[in-house]
Amino acid sequence: MAEGKREVIRHCRLTRKEAERLKERAHEKGMTESAYIRLLLSGKPTDYPETRILLKELVREVNAIGNNINQITRNYNSKLYRQEDREFLHACMRKLCLAVGEAEKRLGGGL
Repeated sequence: MAEGKREVIRHCRLTRKEAERLKERAHEKGMTESAYIRLLLSGKPTDYPETRILLKELVREVNAIGNNINQITRNYNSKLYRQEDREFLHACMRKLCLAVGEAEKRLGGGL
Protein backbone atom coordinates (compact mmCIF):
# COMPACT_ATOMS: atom_id res chain seq x y z
CA MET A 1 0.00 0.00 0.00
CA ALA A 2 1.56 3.28 -1.13
CA GLU A 3 1.72 6.24 1.25
CA GLY A 4 -1.01 8.78 0.49
CA LYS A 5 -2.93 6.55 -1.91
CA ARG A 6 -6.64 7.10 -1.43
CA GLU A 7 -8.41 3.82 -1.62
CA VAL A 8 -11.18 4.11 0.99
CA ILE A 9 -14.47 5.53 -0.22
CA ARG A 10 -16.97 6.95 2.28
CA HIS A 11 -20.54 7.89 1.51
CA CYS A 12 -22.55 10.23 3.67
CA ARG A 13 -25.97 11.79 3.50
CA LEU A 14 -26.38 15.55 3.42
CA THR A 15 -29.38 17.79 3.23
CA ARG A 16 -29.68 19.85 0.05
CA LYS A 17 -28.69 22.91 2.05
CA GLU A 18 -25.58 21.19 3.46
CA ALA A 19 -24.60 19.90 0.04
CA GLU A 20 -24.96 23.36 -1.47
CA ARG A 21 -22.92 24.90 1.36
CA LEU A 22 -20.18 22.29 0.83
CA LYS A 23 -20.15 22.99 -2.89
CA GLU A 24 -19.97 26.78 -2.35
CA ARG A 25 -17.18 26.63 0.24
CA ALA A 26 -15.10 24.25 -1.85
CA HIS A 27 -15.59 26.50 -4.88
CA GLU A 28 -14.56 29.59 -2.83
CA LYS A 29 -11.30 27.85 -1.96
CA GLY A 30 -10.78 26.65 -5.53
CA MET A 31 -10.94 23.03 -4.45
CA THR A 32 -12.97 19.94 -5.17
CA GLU A 33 -15.47 18.93 -2.52
CA SER A 34 -13.36 15.89 -1.61
CA ALA A 35 -10.20 17.99 -1.26
CA TYR A 36 -12.09 20.52 0.87
CA ILE A 37 -13.35 17.79 3.22
CA ARG A 38 -9.81 16.38 3.51
CA LEU A 39 -8.57 19.88 4.33
CA LEU A 40 -11.14 20.21 7.09
CA LEU A 41 -10.17 16.80 8.46
CA SER A 42 -6.45 17.63 8.48
CA GLY A 43 -7.04 20.47 10.91
CA LYS A 44 -4.00 22.37 9.61
CA PRO A 45 -4.86 26.08 9.49
CA THR A 46 -1.74 26.78 7.40
CA ASP A 47 -3.36 24.79 4.58
CA TYR A 48 -6.00 27.46 4.14
CA PRO A 49 -5.06 29.85 1.31
CA GLU A 50 -6.20 32.98 3.17
CA THR A 51 -4.14 31.95 6.20
CA ARG A 52 -1.05 31.50 4.05
CA ILE A 53 -1.58 34.95 2.50
CA LEU A 54 -2.14 36.55 5.91
CA LEU A 55 0.99 34.96 7.39
CA LYS A 56 3.02 35.98 4.33
CA GLU A 57 1.88 39.60 4.78
CA LEU A 58 2.71 39.45 8.48
CA VAL A 59 6.21 38.10 7.80
CA ARG A 60 6.81 40.85 5.23
CA GLU A 61 5.65 43.48 7.75
CA VAL A 62 7.87 42.06 10.51
CA ASN A 63 10.86 42.01 8.14
CA ALA A 64 10.32 45.65 7.20
CA ILE A 65 10.05 46.66 10.85
CA GLY A 66 13.16 44.57 11.63
CA ASN A 67 15.10 46.48 8.97
CA ASN A 68 14.03 49.77 10.55
CA ILE A 69 15.10 48.56 13.99
CA ASN A 70 18.48 47.48 12.60
CA GLN A 71 19.03 50.96 11.15
CA ILE A 72 18.15 52.58 14.46
CA THR A 73 20.49 50.20 16.28
CA ARG A 74 23.30 51.02 13.86
CA ASN A 75 22.73 54.73 14.52
CA TYR A 76 22.76 54.11 18.27
CA ASN A 77 26.02 52.16 18.09
CA SER A 78 27.56 54.94 15.97
CA LYS A 79 26.53 57.53 18.58
CA LEU A 80 24.19 59.08 16.01
CA TYR A 81 21.03 58.13 17.95
CA ARG A 82 18.48 60.93 18.06
CA GLN A 83 15.14 61.48 19.78
CA GLU A 84 13.44 60.99 16.39
CA ASP A 85 14.96 57.49 16.23
CA ARG A 86 13.44 56.64 19.59
CA GLU A 87 10.02 57.89 18.48
CA PHE A 88 10.34 55.98 15.23
CA LEU A 89 11.28 52.80 17.13
CA HIS A 90 8.17 53.18 19.30
CA ALA A 91 6.05 53.70 16.18
CA CYS A 92 7.53 50.56 14.60
CA MET A 93 6.77 48.52 17.71
CA ARG A 94 3.18 49.82 17.79
CA LYS A 95 2.79 48.95 14.12
CA LEU A 96 4.15 45.45 14.78
CA CYS A 97 1.77 44.92 17.70
CA LEU A 98 -1.17 46.10 15.60
CA ALA A 99 -0.20 43.78 12.71
CA VAL A 100 0.09 40.77 15.01
CA GLY A 101 -3.18 41.66 16.74
CA GLU A 102 -4.96 41.99 13.39
CA ALA A 103 -3.60 38.63 12.25
CA GLU A 104 -4.70 37.02 15.50
CA LYS A 105 -8.18 38.53 15.15
CA ARG A 106 -8.54 37.37 11.53
CA LEU A 107 -7.35 33.86 12.43
CA GLY A 108 -9.78 33.62 15.33
CA GLY A 109 -7.25 33.83 18.13
CA GLY A 110 -5.28 30.88 16.78
CA LEU A 111 -1.84 32.49 17.03
